[in-house]
Amino acid sequence: MYQQQQQQSILTEEDLAGTILSDLKRVVREYATAATESTCPDIRQLFTKLTDSTLALQGQLFQAMKQANMYNTSSPALRQELDKQMKQYQQTKQKTAQFLQQTLGQQQSQSMYTPNAHQQSGQHQQSNQQYYM
Repeated sequence: MYQQQQQQSILTEEDLAGTILSDLKRVVREYATAATESTCPDIRQLFTKLTDSTLALQGQLFQAMKQANMYNTSSPALRQELDKQMKQYQQTKQKTAQFLQQTLGQQQSQSMYTPNAHQQSGQHQQSNQQYYM
């Protein structure tokens, strides 16, 4: 009876490979998150290397599964839908870049100290001196 239960619980090669492939995808996401959230350059580099090596392993397993007909790819997407999504992503990227440029530009202009700009005349120099005394 134990032998029957043991044989029933064994996964097929396709199931095992699929499980490992899913785990590798998850690990890549976790490593990428760790790399982007790391403040230490050495740790960031470590997680980046781990991400790259795990991606390579995931790609190798995918190719092996595909060659063994263990992995069915989804139907090809329509070119029109891909172009639409790409346009949306490009617009979002452009808006984000503009936002960052405005935000960073405002922060830099607020934090810049330019004493010569305020010291055009002796009167301005006198008024500036009272702030620094």
